[in-house]
Amino acid sequence: MQMSIPIVFLGIIVSSLVIADHVVYGFKPNDNDIIDASVLTERIGSNRTIKVDIKGDGDYKSVQQAINSVPNGNSQWIIIHVRKGIYREKLHIPKEKQYIFMRGNGKGKTHIVWDRCSDNNTDSATLRVDASNFVAFGISFKNNANIGLPYEIQNEKQSVAALVGGDKVAFYHCAFYSAHNTLFDYKGRHFYDDCYIQGSIDFIFGRARSIFHRCEIFVVSDDRVEIGGSITAQSRESADEKSGLVFVEGRVYGVGGVYLGRAKGAYSRVIFAKTYLSKTIVPQGWTNWSYHGTVKNLYQAEYKCYGPGSYTANRAPWALQLDEKEVAPFMSLDFIDGAEWLPAHRLLKA
Repeated sequence: MQMSIPIVFLGIIVSSLVIADHVVYGFKPNDNDIIDASVLTERIGSNRTIKVDIKGDGDYKSVQQAINSVPNGNSQWIIIHVRKGIYREKLHIPKEKQYIFMRGNGKGKTHIVWDRCSDNNTDSATLRVDASNFVAFGISFKNNANIGLPYEIQNEKQSVAALVGGDKVAFYHCAFYSAHNTLFDYKGRHFYDDCYIQGSIDFIFGRARSIFHRCEIFVVSDDRVEIGGSITAQSRESADEKSGLVFVEGRVYGVGGVYLGRAKGAYSRVIFAKTYLSKTIVPQGWTNWSYHGTVKNLYQAEYKCYGPGSYTANRAPWALQLDEKEVAPFMSLDFIDGAEWLPAHRLLKA
């Protein structure tokens, strides 16, 4: 584990149809189009921008100060433009401050960085989103906390980069970095488009209902055990829950060996579809480590994945290989009711 923190930064090198009267949802660019800041700004249609500049050439030097300036009960989109720079602060979007579009200058230029580890996910999070109707573009969120050496008690602590607990939340061209528990996809309907997510242990976890579209996932080895972690740990507890994590047309690669996911609930649901899987994915693919109940209700599934980590001969016995009909409900934006609230999206195709 002592190598985790330096390797984290290798990844940087390697690498309702209408919510407001003036907003039209459901813009669908062509497959080759990029959903960029100008597209999102146009579709959101706000005429109010708060500028944040760490050098002082804006309305605020602090991102949190800009968030605090949004009125409680806000019902019209407000753009918070976070200009390039490294902002060393812990951010909270409280539930009273909805309709914020936080626009950076690109995930390689605008960075929100904190360095907190804790036995409490909420306490450790660099970004905490409790508000619904939140959109972010072009920002890197990092938790730089040193979680300690192998077998130290500090290793049991969390270092969350982002905790996403609001409903109807979208991230476009953003990045999330941590060594442990990177993205707490806590609850609500979420959409991640062209994002980069890096971590080692259960680093995308929670019980949200989310689609990760064309996202890049970089795995960091945890050397404490032979297979040191898993990408996902999804917490669906009953058949009635609509939650689940769906990864479509993305790329998984990195250092060391990990599972695609581990069960963190009796009905844990994760689907990887049309995704490149490098050899960092171990042959078993999925694990029920730490979950001691029956595996008959687990929904750990793949569809048309490819690459050296996609071979299914030695997959866990409960793992599913879906056909086109079975995957269809998850390949549709209807899974998150996205056509009703996303400012921009591409059509997903089985």
